[in-house]
Amino acid sequence: MKANTVFYRTAKANGLHIFYREAGRPDAPTVLLLHGYPTSSFMFRNLIPVLSEQYHVIAPDLPGYGYSDAPDHTQFNYTFDNLAHTMQAFIDGLGLKRFALYVFDYGAPVGYRLALTNKEKIAGIISQNGNAYEAGLSDAWTPMQTYWQHPTPANRDALRDFTAHTMTRFQYEHGVSDPLLIAPETYTLDQHFLDRPGSLDIQLDLMLDYRSNVERYPAFQEYFRTSQPPILAVWGNKDPFFLPAGAEGYKKDNPQATVKFYDTGHFALETHAEEIGQDMLAFLKGLVW
Repeated sequence: MKANTVFYRTAKANGLHIFYREAGRPDAPTVLLLHGYPTSSFMFRNLIPVLSEQYHVIAPDLPGYGYSDAPDHTQFNYTFDNLAHTMQAFIDGLGLKRFALYVFDYGAPVGYRLALTNKEKIAGIISQNGNAYEAGLSDAWTPMQTYWQHPTPANRDALRDFTAHTMTRFQYEHGVSDPLLIAPETYTLDQHFLDRPGSLDIQLDLMLDYRSNVERYPAFQEYFRTSQPPILAVWGNKDPFFLPAGAEGYKKDNPQATVKFYDTGHFALETHAEEIGQDMLAFLKGLVW
């Protein structure tokens, strides 16, 4: 069996079946990949082969996403605290003792919660458009911020279009030099899951709870300052949601952080998986495992 052979597994965590992709030798250093909205571990399909020749790679689907369980929002509390609680059960169940953490979009607040409670397990952090700074929030967040401040039915309903096909495709194509570089199965698969019965309320619950992440930014930043985990920020510089200032923020709290920008949008792996993968390999080589 080749080292980069990908296995598609399921584990039980917090009462849910969590789907995950696994590749690489189990005795190699582990890299945990956490996806964001509105995608799944599918976003790592091009990165995993680059990393798994040398590393043990694990990429789960968060609850409510991809092939993991997505119970109705009346049966499961869709908050970032609970997503992190589920991922804690996941890493505990797999017996992960130390790993590098790759975070993207929603995966960042989930991953940073894990880092705060598992400091001894974090060998390093790779943030790909994974924000932890208010300066990194673009004006595209204004409708969501309105919902945070006034969580009325009308403001909730105003966010319904955020889960529509046009917005899903926009997230992939905006800022990309040529939209023909974007594989159509990306936004098509994401939309398939977004259109499942009950998914809209799941997403709207998480959009409301995203305010808890902004409230936690100071705690995340304090962790970067005091624990000084090795950090590599790899950022699509034309991301319409998370601005380059969000990447630069890491260097303010951790002067040793490395920040690299790529001429692309939010889903940087769709156009720059090889470049990001090589930058990650150079970064991972210098970590203490």
